[in-house]
Amino acid sequence: MTADADRTRTDHARGAPGEADPARGRPRLGDLLVEQGLISKDQLEQSLAEQRSTGKLLGELLVERGLIPAATLVQTIARAIGLPGCVLRHGLMDPSLLAMVGPDEAQRLKAIPMFKVGGTLTVAMAEPQSLPAIDALVRLTGCEIRPVFALESNVREYIKKFSGGGSDIDEFLTSLVDRDVEVVERESIEDGPAADLGAMVAGSPVVNLVNLAFLTAVKDKASDIHIEPDRKGTRIRYRIDGVLRDLMKAPQGMHAAIVSRVKVIGKMDIAEKRLPQEGRVRIVAEGRDIDLRVSSMPTLLGEKIVVRILDKSNLRVRLEHLGFRQAAMEAFRRTLELSHGLNLVTGPTGSGKTTTLYSALDLLRGPEVNILTVEDPVEYQLEQVNQIQVNEGIGLTFARALRSILRQDPDVIMVGEIRDQDTARVAVQAALTGHLVLATLHTNDAPGAVSRLHDMGIEPYLLSGSLNGAVAQRLARTICPSCATKYYPSERVLEDAGLADKVGRPFRKGAGCRGCHDTGFKGRVGVYEVMEVTPELRRMIHLQKAAHELREQMKRHGALTLREEGVVLSLEGKTSLEEILRVTQCDDVEEQVRSAAAEATPGARAADKARAQAPARTIEPPEQDAAAEDRREAA
Repeated sequence: MTADADRTRTDHARGAPGEADPARGRPRLGDLLVEQGLISKDQLEQSLAEQRSTGKLLGELLVERGLIPAATLVQTIARAIGLPGCVLRHGLMDPSLLAMVGPDEAQRLKAIPMFKVGGTLTVAMAEPQSLPAIDALVRLTGCEIRPVFALESNVREYIKKFSGGGSDIDEFLTSLVDRDVEVVERESIEDGPAADLGAMVAGSPVVNLVNLAFLTAVKDKASDIHIEPDRKGTRIRYRIDGVLRDLMKAPQGMHAAIVSRVKVIGKMDIAEKRLPQEGRVRIVAEGRDIDLRVSSMPTLLGEKIVVRILDKSNLRVRLEHLGFRQAAMEAFRRTLELSHGLNLVTGPTGSGKTTTLYSALDLLRGPEVNILTVEDPVEYQLEQVNQIQVNEGIGLTFARALRSILRQDPDVIMVGEIRDQDTARVAVQAALTGHLVLATLHTNDAPGAVSRLHDMGIEPYLLSGSLNGAVAQRLARTICPSCATKYYPSERVLEDAGLADKVGRPFRKGAGCRGCHDTGFKGRVGVYEVMEVTPELRRMIHLQKAAHELREQMKRHGALTLREEGVVLSLEGKTSLEEILRVTQCDDVEEQVRSAAAEATPGARAADKARAQAPARTIEPPEQDAAAEDRREAA
């Protein structure tokens, strides 16, 4: 340790954040706190007297006595030594980076890596002015070190946590109090083994850990909690804005107890560990009602638990709040204002299709409209809407529920998902017989929904007469407002986004900060492709035209594709171009194949260049289709 660092530590013990030499003009910690009005002179004298008798550092003693918060102490010392400071917490750090230094070296250096951006590693250090410690970190990690001041006790606490410090995490969880974890089970646990186990672990570190996991997930607006067995313990991860992030690791011996606790509150069979199970529970967190859907799955190392968090406060049920562009929203509204027909919402799992359908129902519901839904599962309960939960175990499938719904005098029907031909056929028949049907479908884009229903065996003449429109959607992460900055995308990115003429134009992205967990993103926005079925599109669906032809006709009518919609959001500064390229794909599979072939062979590249220079090629319809069109035009 250098002499400068040694003086820093000595002055911290005596009450000064900087060097002891008065000639340097750096005031002591106690004097700074008194000047700022954070403590009184009497409190300082009493604390100094106790510090002399106990040998503790003055700052940590003030925190222990509750005279100042830890964050205030850190900020005061950091400001005095001219470096950033922080109070370590979960979500601010990447636990996997500890392996770059090693727990033993981290303890010796009183330093723990927080996050890495490029070749720069940000490290929380109790002695950030120690040049030998920084040199050692450079040798160990091979990175440029950015030191940040943190209290020594805070650094050692997280070194133990991230290295699987056995009883230390038990001590940490036992110390949690009610005000830290305000999670209350609304429903009582049934009698039997579950109730006995609940009584056994009440107030234990296991209960506190599970409650802490739930509460933190609600605060961070996570959609899922993953509790996974690991050879070294239990790994807990959150899915925030569509991306999984590590929370903490618990010792291996706690995994069975954690799983049992979650299964108890989910009303699941704790004795059954060989088969998958599902459960559901309602809790109150931070004064809000939260529904949790629990799923267990046996794996090689033990049971894996995934908890889906359904927070009604995050549910946006108004179209204006979803992120539709004005033109796209007006097109979607026109399809919903029709008295009957089929409206489809497509996209992958987790893209927000159900939320879009709920927004459509919010627009349609009222005392004069009979709305029935068939869902698996019912995620949120809506007023003035009759919701039916599918239960395939007793034979209540989508198709069977739909057939029964038609005898309930419905005006609007929502189908959670069209999974098979039987459901698709009943939905199309309902749309043809005077009902407005809303449904979801798994396709990559809006025109692809037509091809998917054709593949399911729906005749073109039925589909052309029933389909009102299709919406394809994705969720793109939005730029964190606290760390937004300008950047210049590469030429390759601009070319992929169709913005080759925008070279040199600045775009926005997030640099990474504490508020966004150093990802540069916070929150998500919908990207929507709306295909409104016009008379020309209806004719093309009847003639069973290919998806790329439907897309071209859709674009001629003024609609934008998913990628084009996303690029507009990027130009508006809501998200980055790289994020749009990640969540969307090339509009035409044929174009992707052509591009891959062009990169593969020089001859293919030349052919592709010639094709690009040639006038646009029109695909001729089959002979019988052309004759049918001639007859219609003559008529």
